[in-house]
Amino acid sequence: MDKVIFHIDVNSAFLSWEAVYRLHIRGEKRDLREIPSAVAGDVKKRHGIILAKSIPAKKYGVRTGDTISDALKLCPNLIMVPPHYDLYEECSKALIEILKEFSPCVEQYSVDEAFCDMTGTVGLYGSALVAANLMKDRIYNELGFTVNIGISSNKILAKMASDFKKPNLVHTLFPEEIEKKMWKLPVEELFFVGSATKRKLHSLGIHTIGQLAKTDLDILRAHFKKHGEVIYSFANGIDSSIVQDQAPPNKGYGNSTTIAFDVDDGSTAKMVLLSLAEKVCSRLRGDSVMASVVAVSIVDIYFRRSSHQMLLISPTNITNEIHKAACQLFDELWDQTPIRQLGIHTSKIVEEDSEKQINLFDMNRYEKLSKLDAAVDRIRERYGEDSIIRAIFLNGPIYHMSGGISPEKRKPKYKEGIM
Repeated sequence: MDKVIFHIDVNSAFLSWEAVYRLHIRGEKRDLREIPSAVAGDVKKRHGIILAKSIPAKKYGVRTGDTISDALKLCPNLIMVPPHYDLYEECSKALIEILKEFSPCVEQYSVDEAFCDMTGTVGLYGSALVAANLMKDRIYNELGFTVNIGISSNKILAKMASDFKKPNLVHTLFPEEIEKKMWKLPVEELFFVGSATKRKLHSLGIHTIGQLAKTDLDILRAHFKKHGEVIYSFANGIDSSIVQDQAPPNKGYGNSTTIAFDVDDGSTAKMVLLSLAEKVCSRLRGDSVMASVVAVSIVDIYFRRSSHQMLLISPTNITNEIHKAACQLFDELWDQTPIRQLGIHTSKIVEEDSEKQINLFDMNRYEKLSKLDAAVDRIRERYGEDSIIRAIFLNGPIYHMSGGISPEKRKPKYKEGIM
């Protein structure tokens, strides 16, 4: 039986979800999707970028990732609203629930994208196009937002198809349609071709996906190594990956935070690292795993990035141990330039019940810290993240669990209205 894969992509997801909530729950009259508008970060906290934009805003040249100041230069009348991630997570869950009624095999690719393996169920609807349109219309009728659906025999072609003309449309891109529908597109529209790869491909005289597909593979290997093989395969519509309804285990856990002010002293930086360690280690313990490698990253006020890592004597998920390692790495890495962003990242993940090499003199301390962290996790799980806080963070400028999505963004607070 030939494979039938759908890729479902929410049109302007964050902005669409804000628009639907404001229209149907708050009773607002203005639809953000029909005017130049965007969901944007907080300039005061230096998260001032465009997270999602409406189609009318796109016509002015506004792009996701633009700074707010750049977006306003392009579109002075741009309406901006703050992000509310709890709302987006609920909308995403509702989307996945509908998809699971069409197929038992659904892979959530991101908060606003999913793949469905429709191979065994598409026959129930007569054809893939009928099934996709039923799915698309049901999402709109029940949830109020629109999606694009791409149909093909593999994931890469389905994803490419869903990026064709928007919004609220269904497109096919089967292997026999590649030359007509995909090869004429600019090479940067191919999945996995970023700005750096685009520049290098242009320097080689490769400007369309078709030209990339016909390039000698040895030339691509010489310039891009393994990545050259990947983009060559994608340009030719080759993809052997399967739709996975179970997420693979994490290979690493990390968080970073852009600080609201320039950090120019080590003690404040180490407070930030402690807040990051709190978040990272709670995630490790939540998944019953430990990390063997810890890395620290720094972005300074000149946007220069540096990082340093170390292999631990033994894997751990204890906050104090990860923080101690992070502080040692920080001291070795920092050149005294004021800091804009800090991050802690862990890798070489092992199961929590793996053997741990314990220093004889630290055995009691390790057991105490492990029990302490477990007790803190239980309290926070039951009463909320802010129910127990280290004293060092009280009345200070650093939030005690940095990284990820901050509390003020998670829960919608619409009393502030439009920014």
